Amino acid sequence: MADSQLLSTDAVAPRDRAPQWCEWISRHFGGLQSDLYGDTDFDGHIASSHAGDVILTRLEADRHRVLRTASMVRTSDVPYLKIVAPWQGSAMVQQQGREACARDGAWVIYDTTGTYQVGNPERVDHLIVMVPKDDVAERGQRFEGVMARRLGANGISRVALETMRNTYLELPNMSEAAAQGAGELIKQLVKLSLMELAGQETGVSQREALRDRIRQYVQQNLRDPALSVDAIARGLNCSRRHLYNAFAGEGETIAAYIQRLRLQACVRDLQQQGPHARPITDIAMSWGFGNPSHFSRVFRGHTGKSPSEFRGS
Repeated sequence: MADSQLLSTDAVAPRDRAPQWCEWISRHFGGLQSDLYGDTDFDGHIASSHAGDVILTRLEADRHRVLRTASMVRTSDVPYLKIVAPWQGSAMVQQQGREACARDGAWVIYDTTGTYQVGNPERVDHLIVMVPKDDVAERGQRFEGVMARRLGANGISRVALETMRNTYLELPNMSEAAAQGAGELIKQLVKLSLMELAGQETGVSQREALRDRIRQYVQQNLRDPALSVDAIARGLNCSRRHLYNAFAGEGETIAAYIQRLRLQACVRDLQQQGPHARPITDIAMSWGFGNPSHFSRVFRGHTGKSPSEFRGS
């Protein structure tokens, strides 16, 4: 039977659950910052097993975000490629200037040797798989261009998804030798999936390239109150229809993407305390929100608190 680990907030006092969860996430995944979108109530469970040197973790939790900074990357010991494959909920993965959304039936891969952010904006039930990077990107292979990409819809990446899920579910019934063999199979399927994706020259990859350009344009112009779909279309010299097509299947519209990035930036600024903390209205306006009432309403929808309540928490 494969080794396993179980962590649950059920046995933790309600007031201690949030800090305990953040500590568990940092320890279990090799150093991560995390926050709970300003929520104070939290419920979460982590169940982890090994298939050889592949780590498979089922994570069931209320909404939360994780962030790996440059300093955390430098202190990390083992390089992994990390996969999030939701059973329920969604995961928004940002890395290398790209962002991909995974839902049931898909997976997104990212590299723990680089900075990244993963948002889980609703309660989730995720399978998270950590594969040793050196076993996948061997003999000088480079997969940077396919990090933060969605896979699993069909082909070999679909086979990989089902294999990862079934391996996790059956690990309690496997011998150590069988679990190690299953881990080797997962590594091979992940490698084949990345090789296939890296070699694609199709309309799908063209849409992904346009999606990357849209995200880059938005991030560069996020403070501009006039940022809109029309402004992006003019800036990228393409039609609104092409923009909408590029974002199809992402789980949010371009306008919602812009608003989410602005709200995340405001959250970061509002977390700054001390005598030099900026007024809430100044922060909102600096990130493109021209109407304080609208900002307060969408901020509450994003965090569950008003801006002043969030700053005071």
